[in-house]
Amino acid sequence: MDVIVIGAGVVGAACAYYAARSGLSVAVVDRGPVAGGTTGAGEGNLLVSDKEAGPELELALFSAGLWRDLAAALPGQFEYEPKGGLVVTPDEAALKALRVFADGQRGAGVEAVEVPADALHHLEPHLAPGLAGAFHYPQDAQVQPARAAARLLAASGAALHLGEEVTAILLKDGAVRGVRTGAGTELHAPRVVNAAGTWGGRVAELAGVSLPVLPRRGFVLVTEPLPRVVRHKVYAADYIADVASGSAALQSSAVVEGTPSGPVLIGATRERVGFDRGLSTEALRRLATQAAELFPVLADVRVLRAYHGFRPYLPDHLPAIGPDPRVPGLLHACGHEGAGIGLAPATGHLVAAALTETRPAVDPAPFRPDRFPETPR
Repeated sequence: MDVIVIGAGVVGAACAYYAARSGLSVAVVDRGPVAGGTTGAGEGNLLVSDKEAGPELELALFSAGLWRDLAAALPGQFEYEPKGGLVVTPDEAALKALRVFADGQRGAGVEAVEVPADALHHLEPHLAPGLAGAFHYPQDAQVQPARAAARLLAASGAALHLGEEVTAILLKDGAVRGVRTGAGTELHAPRVVNAAGTWGGRVAELAGVSLPVLPRRGFVLVTEPLPRVVRHKVYAADYIADVASGSAALQSSAVVEGTPSGPVLIGATRERVGFDRGLSTEALRRLATQAAELFPVLADVRVLRAYHGFRPYLPDHLPAIGPDPRVPGLLHACGHEGAGIGLAPATGHLVAAALTETRPAVDPAPFRPDRFPETPR
């Protein structure tokens, strides 16, 4: 075996897929099922619209192209939908700020088209009246994340070890030699990829290094099936500020989108409450209220269920991707927060390039796993 990937979410699946395409033999280990963690609780966002010019946006644009390639190579496999995004603003001050933000994005290669208030209903007929305007982002898209993880893993041909928690990373002379699971299984390989999402910090500790990954809880509402009343991924401009915020407090801003099967998905909240899986009625109330303010047609629609997950948060809002120089043979692919599904293919590409010592298409330096101060243990 050439490489072991810890984590069967979409990031781990992408790492396995691109490693296998590079000619490596791969095993994937997860304590649960495929997409049993953050991936299974995600909406499937493939966004460039919420990222300011910089390393993450560069990674997102590259990843958007890879998702298009994957959709062509695996047609119909994971409900890829290039629906585009629409970022709306309530007043002129917010619209002016969004113009500045979009100008910076355009310089990085993003398509951002301003939509005046009187043209909004041509894009979204059910939007609330009185909005100041919006920006349309044609490059935003959507996948069904659990299906994407499953199909990428299947296409990789990786050996799967599901329902087995990694309890030790095997080391010899300070370098990686494999993993041991709680079931007593030992897998041997000279390289291990930590794609454990929110639990990436705990996996790093097994190798004797620190990675300050924290969980950031988020809720999503799912409505009854409807006709396609929401055509794009539509969200209020304050969502961008929430994504960039480091606050531990509850934050919410409406992100509303239709799905091919009919239900409307309503997010997004963020809060740092550890791994508390309790139901937050305040978070759900805010989501419902804000969604109805954007789309009054949703006010009397039934919500069938709510679900939540934990985004893997790193303090500087950039993922950790690539080799860890502190432990030869250890690589990381975690800490993407709410962008993991969108950034998964690019992450897999960077990891595969590192594994094969080839030049990646995107500069990996900003994502170095050892960029954080060591935490005393």
